[in-house]
Amino acid sequence: MKFSIIYEAQMVDTSRENEARVFHEIVEQALLAEQFGFDTVWAVEHTALTQYAHMSAPETFLAYLAGRTTRLGIGHGVVCLPPAMNHPVKVAERIATLDILSRGRVHFGMGKGGTQQEAGTFGYELADLPPMITESMYLIPRIMTEDVVSHDGTYVKIPPREIHPKPWQTPHPPIYMACTKDDALQTAGERGIGALVLAFSGPAEVARKSAVYREAHARRDPARQVGFRPIEHLAALCPTIVLEDRERARRVGLRGQRFFVESLAHWYQGGPRPNAEDLSADENAAALAERKANVVAYISEERIESSPRETIHDVADDAYGDPEDCLRHVRRLAEAGADEILFLFQMGGIAHADIMETIRLIGEHVIPAYRAGQGPA
Repeated sequence: MKFSIIYEAQMVDTSRENEARVFHEIVEQALLAEQFGFDTVWAVEHTALTQYAHMSAPETFLAYLAGRTTRLGIGHGVVCLPPAMNHPVKVAERIATLDILSRGRVHFGMGKGGTQQEAGTFGYELADLPPMITESMYLIPRIMTEDVVSHDGTYVKIPPREIHPKPWQTPHPPIYMACTKDDALQTAGERGIGALVLAFSGPAEVARKSAVYREAHARRDPARQVGFRPIEHLAALCPTIVLEDRERARRVGLRGQRFFVESLAHWYQGGPRPNAEDLSADENAAALAERKANVVAYISEERIESSPRETIHDVADDAYGDPEDCLRHVRRLAEAGADEILFLFQMGGIAHADIMETIRLIGEHVIPAYRAGQGPA
């Protein structure tokens, strides 16, 4: 089991001052994560999604982070591949350079982005993107491995060229794709690459996704392989807050998750902007109690809820609580088939100090306890 963190650069206050503060806090959190034994830091790529995700240049953030760390994995989760947004030649060059400078620590995820807001920024219709992404997905590993590359495709044309540099890892970094639908899980399995999935709905849903992915992987045709390094790896994104005070952890975590879902519903379904006023106040339990109604958002077919539960359950479908609650949930996710946990701490309204405490407690208690037990209980 790998223990990792994924970042959206989500924020309530979008002022330039706070935007800069959030990025510097993320770096501080990542440095602490390396100190406490986490495996990888992943960064999303989104454009023009105010509040939901300000991580629009993950290649810059990850390059900076690679220079500040020595062991931590460097994960693109994921690079968006519409050619006008990220041309495959430039993607291959950037990934290879980052892999060299990090001495082989890069994990390379690919996808299309999730909203018309983003696609339209670069002149596309969201529905038109899948074949473009497929073409680039197969092309990029070729660019990273072939001495001379030429390509006469539907969406990308490259005359014979020597493209440099080549990555540190041979033949190239491990490849993943974002999977928010069953057909994407099947595609990832059939193409012999890793799957990055959401785990908001709990271990039972992760188990179902794992079964879909692994069945497709088992029957894959080598002719459909993306790249030249087959992997079987399912990484599950898990919203998490771990504090000494387990009741406070649930209040803080559910408050952050509500903001996450409200901002997601705004950009993906056209709902209202997230209600940030009462989320920015520390421990505003009264305001939270007034907003018990569940909020639901969708990424493709993936249903994500704000989850209005406010009390500790013996077996909750989330990782909000103390270290024992988190360890129990991690073990359930492992039993469900997750090979890696992508902890999501940095949701709107969650204080930097709470995230730092979460990282410390997971590093001190959850990671060593899980590894000492050699996996699920």
